Amino acid sequence: MQVTETLSEGLKREYSVTIPVAELATKVDARLAELKDKVKLNGFRPGKVPVAHIKKLYGRSAMAEVIEATVRDTNNKIVTDNNFKLAADPKVTLPTEEAEVEKLINGGSDLSYTVGIEIVPEIKLANFKDIKLTRLTADVAESDIDEGLARIVDQNKPYAPKADGAKAETGDRVKIAFVGTIGGVPFEGGTGEDIDVQIGSNTFIPGFEEQLIGIGAGDDRTVKATFPTAYANAELAGKEAEFAVKAKSIEAPGSLTADDEFAKTLGLESLAKLRDAVKDRLTRDQQAASRQKLKRALLDELDKLHSFDPPPTMVEDEFNRVWASVTEELKSENKTFADEDTTEDKAREEYRTIAARRVRLGLVLAEIGEKNTITVTDEELSRAIAERARQFAGQEQRVWDYFRQNPQAVAGVRAPIFEEKVVDFLVELASVTDKKVSKEELFKPEDESVA
Repeated sequence: MQVTETLSEGLKREYSVTIPVAELATKVDARLAELKDKVKLNGFRPGKVPVAHIKKLYGRSAMAEVIEATVRDTNNKIVTDNNFKLAADPKVTLPTEEAEVEKLINGGSDLSYTVGIEIVPEIKLANFKDIKLTRLTADVAESDIDEGLARIVDQNKPYAPKADGAKAETGDRVKIAFVGTIGGVPFEGGTGEDIDVQIGSNTFIPGFEEQLIGIGAGDDRTVKATFPTAYANAELAGKEAEFAVKAKSIEAPGSLTADDEFAKTLGLESLAKLRDAVKDRLTRDQQAASRQKLKRALLDELDKLHSFDPPPTMVEDEFNRVWASVTEELKSENKTFADEDTTEDKAREEYRTIAARRVRLGLVLAEIGEKNTITVTDEELSRAIAERARQFAGQEQRVWDYFRQNPQAVAGVRAPIFEEKVVDFLVELASVTDKKVSKEELFKPEDESVA
């Protein structure tokens, strides 16, 4: 076997490989010898089929198997001998001319091919103890608990039928049936039966709920409303629709007091316990927001401390994923790049930069995990998959089977767990200062696209 490096440029390597015909023949003979004891042919006792006959029947397929295995093993040896970390699968170029391929398959020539490899650069890790971070925190005020409690009360308030002849008002709940048309033609999703509409909740498209004010049980009404330009269904976005509506019943909201009895209907002992539960939930929400901002700050520091060109293939793959998501979102919102005050070329440049950052940070985090023996245990992985399964009540076994049969899906669960463990490791090493801020500042949205 002869392996010659023909290209070493940046992160790209290329090798010319030649496997002598004699070496291939030896491997083919070994493969045919294995078949000799396994194949069953009419007229021959098991294990007594002449090798020459087996070669006549299976020689070409045995050579194809040998070529495939030899290329795979040789490529693995190149990677191992050079201590490479691959950024992508090797790109193998085999002979393509029919006469050359026939000669090779029939055992009449050496196997010559080229293999292109893209490697991950060597990453020199920074001293993470030098990283300084600020962790934003906020207190849960009594007014926040009051607001949270009020939302729970509003979600659970009772409704009672209004008197015969009563008309719907803002705040009432109207049960309706409707058929929607655009230009006189019914559209998908435009029909509903026994649908509850709370007037003033703004859960339907703009203008729909307000036109139900004054309707009575049994009344028919034509409602005209326009779908928002950013509507999820691009085929409906911005279009005016007409709905033939029939009101089936009108209900008025009743009063509900936040007291011990109300708390008991939710499975809690008292109003005090309910307030504690609201506070706990708000605290968890704030802790999650605090961690997300701390993680973002940490990733920004890692990006500053590790400057290297990431593998182009990995960047291109990540860019394609990001770009597909961006364009799909624009399409679903019926928007163009001009609506976002940019051009497609500028957007491509911006998201390519984002893709490069994501790949670079992913490689840095992977290197930190490897150097510090940070791994995801089977128990952690099972716990995460079990959590996914619980989200699909009644289909838990199907979810488990899906993950058992799809290694890529398991990798998709493992990756975020690994990332969070590396983040925890780095936060422990870094110098972290807590800073109290307002709830508004803590929850102030950031551009998550570059995280």
